[in-house]
Amino acid sequence: MHIILGADGHVGSATAQALLDRDEPVTAVLHSDRKAAEWQQRGAQVAVADVHDVDALRRIFRQGRRLFLLNPPADPATDAATEERKTVAAIVAALADSGLEKIVAESTYGAQPGDQLGDLGVLYELEQALAAQSIPASIIRGAYYMSNWDAALQTARQSGEVHTFYPPDFKLPMVAPQDLGQAAARLLLEPATQTGLHYVEGPARYSPADVAAAFAAALHRPVVAVETPRAQWPEALHKMGFSDKAAESFAAMTALTLGADFPPLSAVEQGPTTLPQYVRELVQQQPPEAGH
Repeated sequence: MHIILGADGHVGSATAQALLDRDEPVTAVLHSDRKAAEWQQRGAQVAVADVHDVDALRRIFRQGRRLFLLNPPADPATDAATEERKTVAAIVAALADSGLEKIVAESTYGAQPGDQLGDLGVLYELEQALAAQSIPASIIRGAYYMSNWDAALQTARQSGEVHTFYPPDFKLPMVAPQDLGQAAARLLLEPATQTGLHYVEGPARYSPADVAAAFAAALHRPVVAVETPRAQWPEALHKMGFSDKAAESFAAMTALTLGADFPPLSAVEQGPTTLPQYVRELVQQQPPEAGH
């Protein structure tokens, strides 16, 4: 049995579905029962748990042999990094005496030590915690999720703009959640002793200008990338509902990404889903509301 933590989200659901497509047994761990019937119809077992409940998580983990682990994002209106460290601690504590034989965990490009670095710091600490415990673990460092651009569909439709903290011509490794799901499923099915660090991205690196062009092609209208200057990042993040702490953390993570040395393509696994394909499917799945 494969236990999929975070099956509510893009990557967790893609991992669960990739395993079900291979006729593998899956327990989808959800934070509420809202999607329970859907997953049961797909052929998965369902467990509902609060990720902070160590005993409940351990009971679920004991039902399987392999675990896909994804630390859920915290509400940006809170001190998100602090809250995410709490969930990391609970998940790692639940691994003790779980009987699991292998873990595959989702991390991120650029993971590194640091207190106010958003996911870069939190997921680095997750990697270190997994290395310090006894269950064999494979780590996926995923590139920037293409699904992070989902919210841009509204402004692309309404005003022909894609807003970005990155310069329009900045090339960034990106990956579709379905490609991360395929990579995670493959690693879960490997021998327990086969572990390591795996970088996964898409077939090319893309800029915000490429994102705008993809939306333009899918929507059949002009779309441009509009950069938010660094001096305006705090104000923009506050308008998006970020707390002071979360805004500081997200801004630091974004700045580090702008200065990052990304791994060479020869050292990464490249999934097949292109950015234009991802955006085209997003537009098809979310038709405009009547009257818009």
